[in-house]
Amino acid sequence: MNQPPQSPAEPSSHPTATRTSPPFSIVEGPYVRDILEQPATLRNLRIQLHSSAALQGLARKLANGTYRRVVLTGMGSSLYALYPLHLALNRHGVHSCWIETAELLLGFDALYRPDTLLIAVSQSGESAEIKQLLSRAGEFGHLLGITNHEASTLGRTAGSTLLLHAGVESTVSCKSYLNTLAALHWLGALLGDGDLDLALRQLQEAEEAVQAYLGRWRDRVGELIGMTDDLHSLFITGRAESLATTATAGLILKESSRYPAEGMSCAAFRHGPLELIGPRTLVLVLAGDARTTALNRRLFDDILHAGGRAAWAATQGASSPALLLPPTAPILRPIVEILPIQMLSLALAARDGREAGRFERASKITTVA
Repeated sequence: MNQPPQSPAEPSSHPTATRTSPPFSIVEGPYVRDILEQPATLRNLRIQLHSSAALQGLARKLANGTYRRVVLTGMGSSLYALYPLHLALNRHGVHSCWIETAELLLGFDALYRPDTLLIAVSQSGESAEIKQLLSRAGEFGHLLGITNHEASTLGRTAGSTLLLHAGVESTVSCKSYLNTLAALHWLGALLGDGDLDLALRQLQEAEEAVQAYLGRWRDRVGELIGMTDDLHSLFITGRAESLATTATAGLILKESSRYPAEGMSCAAFRHGPLELIGPRTLVLVLAGDARTTALNRRLFDDILHAGGRAAWAATQGASSPALLLPPTAPILRPIVEILPIQMLSLALAARDGREAGRFERASKITTVA
């Protein structure tokens, strides 16, 4: 068996400061530690994944029409991580609905049926909206819960579970987000009658890519600090699977560094936000795979031609070494796309003299709907 990858140099359990470009310092607290543990937690998940009888039964019932649709639900980054699976299921001919749990509680009664497979994702398994939804779990044909905590309310209530094996996480979702993307990729192969061995090999390649990228994490943060000079607003844009990254990026940049960032599709950016182009607005454009690169590059070029600031994150020709993404399977691209966003969160916090990821108002588990 392959030996587990060695983690990059990790900070101690107490926050320390590492100097980058003067006069900025990275405060290395628990959030940094969680980021650096991501390769190890991805590996831990990969070796735990196995096709149980319960999951095989769900796949058979989906294939034979017992379940006529799949409803994918979660809140925050748990919801966003479901988007690549939503695309994969629909491409396979499965009727998939991707709905925020808070909205699923308010309507969509036609989906509460015995022929609906409900897949609910919650890292904690205790978020307010998920717990409310569980009171109606019996109205669905089956509830598959995906969580990091088997003993949580979701873990105990679901008809079957898929555990994330992400370990303890301090604040901002990083380990749990990557492990959710990885687990859902494997689940998509199972439900879509795909090649599970291939899915596991792709996950190992993604794990190695994350390890390689984080090997120079301090240098990458230093590069991105320079990119944030005199910055007033920030947009992250992409298409297809990368929409999981854009939405999660907008969320974690706000909560980790208190920076007003917004994620959206490249197409949506042209419908209004384009008016914000200027020297103090940075638009980070995710190249995506071959299906989307040309369209996304056009937005990047148009922003520069209009005198705006744009950055290009891609596997080739990135606008900064920190934005050069390791190659992965296209459907797993969000796993590596989020890494520069994590580095950017550290850069923005360092510029403001903050410890990234330290909550002052939010909490790890949202208990109020």
